[in-house]
Amino acid sequence: MIPLPSGFTLIGTKKDSSRCWARRGAIWPKRCEPCGQGLAPGQVREGLRLFSHVMPRVEAFLIALGQDSVIVEPLGYHNAILFERYGFMYTQGQREMEWIQQAFQPGGELAARLDGSTPFRQPEAAHSVRGRSWAIHDGILGKPWDGVKMIRRLAPPAGVDTAPGLPW
Repeated sequence: MIPLPSGFTLIGTKKDSSRCWARRGAIWPKRCEPCGQGLAPGQVREGLRLFSHVMPRVEAFLIALGQDSVIVEPLGYHNAILFERYGFMYTQGQREMEWIQQAFQPGGELAARLDGSTPFRQPEAAHSVRGRSWAIHDGILGKPWDGVKMIRRLAPPAGVDTAPGLPW
């Protein structure tokens, strides 16, 4: 087993993979540092903002290898939103993402849970991807974030239509 960083406790494992999930201990000031620094869950420093530059190169590489799509499993809510914005679509989890969007609206189930009980459950968290992601990371869903899978076709559609307008 991989040793966990200081302050983390193992709270569950997935039987179908080698992944496990862990949560920081209840030392709020230390746990809140990344959130207060404008970071998303899982970040220890600001990102390099290279995704938009790297993704086209990854696509070109995969196309050269004869691949036609790329599949990702977002590790957090914020990752799923980022992938959405780069043209990925859901193979699993779209209903959950749509429910999350609805539930964070005023009067929604998750909005009601933004009661200030933890630093990650402030009412304003509903109004940003990062805020929602921290609330989800804090357990507002009542279960671990899991089960979202996405795909992106690498090449544009061929546009071939050998029988235009022909009904079935």
